[in-house]
Amino acid sequence: MGATDRSKFRPIINETPQSHAPVRGRGASWSPANRFERLHVDLTDVDVVDEDLDESDKPPRVTQYFQDKTKTIIARNQSPDVGFETSINPYRGCEHGCIYCFARPTHEYLGFSAGLDFESRIMVKLDAAPLLETELSSPKWKPQLLMMSGVTDCYQPIERKLKITRACLEVLSRFRNPVAILTKNRLVTRDIDILSELAQHQAVVVNLSITSLDSKLHRILEPRTSPPAARLDAVAQLRAARIPVGVMVAPVIPGINDHEIPAIVDACAKAGAQFAGHVLLRLPWAVAPLFEHWLDEHFPERKAKVLKRVRATRGGNKLYDSRWRKRQIGEGIFAEQISTLFEVSCRRAGMRERPKLSIAGFRRPQQQLEML
Repeated sequence: MGATDRSKFRPIINETPQSHAPVRGRGASWSPANRFERLHVDLTDVDVVDEDLDESDKPPRVTQYFQDKTKTIIARNQSPDVGFETSINPYRGCEHGCIYCFARPTHEYLGFSAGLDFESRIMVKLDAAPLLETELSSPKWKPQLLMMSGVTDCYQPIERKLKITRACLEVLSRFRNPVAILTKNRLVTRDIDILSELAQHQAVVVNLSITSLDSKLHRILEPRTSPPAARLDAVAQLRAARIPVGVMVAPVIPGINDHEIPAIVDACAKAGAQFAGHVLLRLPWAVAPLFEHWLDEHFPERKAKVLKRVRATRGGNKLYDSRWRKRQIGEGIFAEQISTLFEVSCRRAGMRERPKLSIAGFRRPQQQLEML
């Protein structure tokens, strides 16, 4: 068996999606088999399904939270196309429920599903802030950019109550270590006080991910995120506070939201965004069947066209290409059209380059006290 055969995604069983209709407030509506599990029960089998159970009798999918007893908080990667080497993720799994999220398969390493489990079984790192302080205090730490939300959103709904992200930002502010934030939630404006302190040392940049201005599309594509108007308001508030702020038009989905690129960039510029980036739709592992089923539920008339265009951006015969330098932007005529449309929109809107952050202000508070 060649390397290509080994890396190809093969579902454990050829299962039928367990749902026939969207789940209110959720992105996914079923849980495909975990690719690491050898035993899987097909929940559509007549022996395990109560066919007489009415939809109204089914209990809602309640979000559950589990404590993550991680020993370290700074994650490292060697990917040359993401723009950062270290990141902090206070949560694993994300209640935002974005159907396209490339991070969904990471939940399978925990024994969960990339579907409904990813958005309703959330791992919480309550010790994130003290762990971060310990790692930054170590002489082994070389000051560098830390990314927050490198995988899952650090401002997902539970952050309002737990304030783990805020506690991490307080640590970063004390050390003046540069941080970049990417989020879909207006909750980031709660922390403007800390972000303003970091901004004084050129040590922070905030990116709002804005995928669509269509509130109807937003509700089914990213069900538990802040609405488009709220994200634009967050851009305006951050800019008013003189915090460097930009937007990510991500992901761009051919046949779904690619036509919105000029309007999104223009609206963000008017709100105060200084720079912008875009990323093409990524469908690794179980995300592909989840996305296909989502199309069946919401855009059945567009499904064939959308998937054909997605394949056209990935070499013509597959839904995803994981190669570095290709996975973010794709290839082919449709990928080129998207990139050109985005670049032209940015020029017209007066978008500039992303500001470079500085490590010049970095300090270790304990060392400062010892010197006094």
